[in-house]
Amino acid sequence: MQAVQQEVLTSTMIDRRQFLSTSLLGAVACSTSEPPPAKRPNVLFLAVDDMNDYGFYDALSGVKTPYLDRFKQSALTFEKAYCAAPACVPSRAAVFSGLYPHTTGSYLNGSAPWTQAPLNNTESLPEVFNRSGYHTYGQGKLTHAPVEPVKLAAMWDNEPHGGGFGPFPPEEDRVDGDKFWGWTPWEGPDSDFPDVVNGDSVVQFLEQEHDKPFFLAYGLWRPHTPFTAPKRFFDEYSLEEIAMPPYKEDDLADVPQLGRDLSKVWGERFVSTGKDTPEAWREFIRAYLACTSFADWSCGRVLEALENSPYADNTIVVFWSDNGYHCGEKDHWEKTTLWEQASLTPMAIRLPGSDHNGQVCGRPVGLIDLFPTLSDYCGLEPTRHGLEGLSLRPLLEEPQAAWDRPSLTTYGEGYASVRGERYRYIRYPDGTEELYDHDADPHEWENLATNPDLAPVRARLSEAIPAKFAKSLGGRLG
Repeated sequence: MQAVQQEVLTSTMIDRRQFLSTSLLGAVACSTSEPPPAKRPNVLFLAVDDMNDYGFYDALSGVKTPYLDRFKQSALTFEKAYCAAPACVPSRAAVFSGLYPHTTGSYLNGSAPWTQAPLNNTESLPEVFNRSGYHTYGQGKLTHAPVEPVKLAAMWDNEPHGGGFGPFPPEEDRVDGDKFWGWTPWEGPDSDFPDVVNGDSVVQFLEQEHDKPFFLAYGLWRPHTPFTAPKRFFDEYSLEEIAMPPYKEDDLADVPQLGRDLSKVWGERFVSTGKDTPEAWREFIRAYLACTSFADWSCGRVLEALENSPYADNTIVVFWSDNGYHCGEKDHWEKTTLWEQASLTPMAIRLPGSDHNGQVCGRPVGLIDLFPTLSDYCGLEPTRHGLEGLSLRPLLEEPQAAWDRPSLTTYGEGYASVRGERYRYIRYPDGTEELYDHDADPHEWENLATNPDLAPVRARLSEAIPAKFAKSLGGRLG
């Protein structure tokens, strides 16, 4: 597998000269004169939180995301894009470092990986942009973990405003008193939401004149819990017409115990708002969809600001979610599993003027590949630590190009899930396994790990599982 990765990496190394050359300025120009350097592209980095495949890959009808629908018509959508870890903090640590969790030990939420080795000594994506001559500007939920002031200053030219998860639902709209587990059609001003405040700042940035290329990152809190959103987004959905997710009563019967344990991380939420309480289940799905539409609108206003700016024709736009999300599938709410629903993430990239904008790529890729892809296209200085993902340039330039590397997701020492184009293979620390054929079983209802005819598939996908897992930097499963 390392040989295959190296072969692909070598074949996709950037020819930096193409960023340093341009057409001659006229027929009268001297044929021996050096052409002026081309203008390096800007980057708009849009990160949403806990957005799953509903709507983005047409997995659930009725989800209203008009702005993202329009964006996908101008970008290449990666319909098999997966996170390196199915939780916010470790997924973002992998994106911003370009290193897998099994290398850094950042597996779980509730940790501070950027203040510990090796990430405290690892150059982050915005740091490399900054060192390469870019103006870096970030707002919203970005690393979602503490960063030391010196490192934060090296990452961003501004001081990013986070804003937090609020507003939270009132007591009467919470389940079991949990401020994160509730829903409310919010009737206060939009400015009560940090996504709106941070979006205002990003729009203002795009309205300003900049004398050097920029890396502009906008991190949204929605559709993450709590499920509060402006009331107009709830009003877009009729409760009676909500499409419920695919569900199988005995789904976990053939799942190993460690897999069932992961499904119980947020188990009490499914007990109180799941199949035994169908009205509450439907209400929560409606609330999740409303928050998804709110996130769509929040991204849309920034995309419109870009389109109306002088930077529209020279800006790469990257849209991604940090992980997927269960809405009751496999008896589970939220993320933190190794199944498709938690690891599949919306991702699309717009290259200005690409012939493939509006198309779909079906190769398995990872969020881990975003750092090397942007380094490739923006001509960034090499990192001091190396990158473990691969540039997506071959697929951006030919979406059906050969791509032999499967996608890897981990969630703790020895917990690994590998996704190829057709099969998903999961292995737990005790050696128990799951295998699913997505052509025949897209909801992962039948575990084929004991099928002897598929032993070669298991063997092939298991090659992508790391031989060694770094010691965990701590945190919690939920």
